[in-house]
Amino acid sequence: MWWSNLFAGMSPANFFNFSFLPKYLSFFVQGLEYTLLLSIISVGLAVIPALALALMRLSRNKFVRNLSGAYIAVFRSTPMMVQLYIIFYGLFSVIKIPSVVILGFIDLSRFIPGVVALSLNSSAYVAEIIRAGILAVDQGQTEAARCLGLTQGQAMRYVVLPQAIKNIIPTLANELVTMVKESSIVGYLGVQDLMWGTRTTVGATFIPLSPYVLAAAIYFCINYPAGKAIELLERRMRRGDKQ
Repeated sequence: MWWSNLFAGMSPANFFNFSFLPKYLSFFVQGLEYTLLLSIISVGLAVIPALALALMRLSRNKFVRNLSGAYIAVFRSTPMMVQLYIIFYGLFSVIKIPSVVILGFIDLSRFIPGVVALSLNSSAYVAEIIRAGILAVDQGQTEAARCLGLTQGQAMRYVVLPQAIKNIIPTLANELVTMVKESSIVGYLGVQDLMWGTRTTVGATFIPLSPYVLAAAIYFCINYPAGKAIELLERRMRRGDKQ
């Protein structure tokens, strides 16, 4: 393409040598799509076990409380890459996922283990987000619900959780932003995410810096506006509390 001449003569070590773009731009576009899809699905799926873990942490049963605490401690205290490898080479060596490609570039045999690993890890963090949101609701709300004849479970479902959601949503959105960055490790499984596309481009072109500069710029353009949007959401929620 004519615009590839703009990059002619640049040193491979140059921070702004984007001569690889005409040939490898599709790697970054598909990688971005893959990263966003992987992150959204992983955080979405993490909410379900996270809610159960949070309620278990608030249980009066010591065994249930400790079981949930152990799960959260293990996943929060070990590297995500270690968890990823254990799940991929351990769990999914027993559970075979067919190598089916969807949307033209998503291999389910790699995508599903990646989603499972990220979801299990994220659920430990989301569980603490939900627990903190529940504890932020005034205890008097539960007592008032019990006085009206609601059971503990009904009070939690109809009174506490709806109020806790307002506390949870901004922090949960932050977890999604974090997941966009942390999902980059699935590239080590051969998943064609943004970082996989970046490393492949570096290996094929021997341009060591510019592909990573481009990847960093893409991550920034996703996460920085998302962070600002979350801040705006939090301010609006606080304004509603004051009113």
